[in-house]
Amino acid sequence: MSAPHRLSRRERQIMEIVYRLGEATAAQIHEQIEDPPSYSAIRALLRILVEKEHLLHRADGPRYVYAPVVSRSKARSAALAGVVDNFFEGSAARAAAALLGSTHGKKLTKTELDELSTLIENARKQGR
Repeated sequence: MSAPHRLSRRERQIMEIVYRLGEATAAQIHEQIEDPPSYSAIRALLRILVEKEHLLHRADGPRYVYAPVVSRSKARSAALAGVVDNFFEGSAARAAAALLGSTHGKKLTKTELDELSTLIENARKQGR
């Protein structure tokens, strides 16, 4: 992805399906999308996602098969970096504090807290 592009709700749904399947045709996406728009709308959205450089496609007989340009983990990292930059002045610590202080009723499990402690300790050792 050369430049970040915001995704609409439908585009995010399509990307989620493609990530889950690894690659998909318009028909497969149409079958799996929640409350699907028309088949032609799916194809138009796929064209847009190719133009935005989120998907690439290859011909497979009379249809195209779509696949993500970047891995899900790279896409997540890029999206998170954008949130940190836009809402937390680039501070990972502020973003983490917001997540940990969240009042959404979800408490971190002991396992999650241990995972975070390990990540922090590894970052310290690597000088990050």
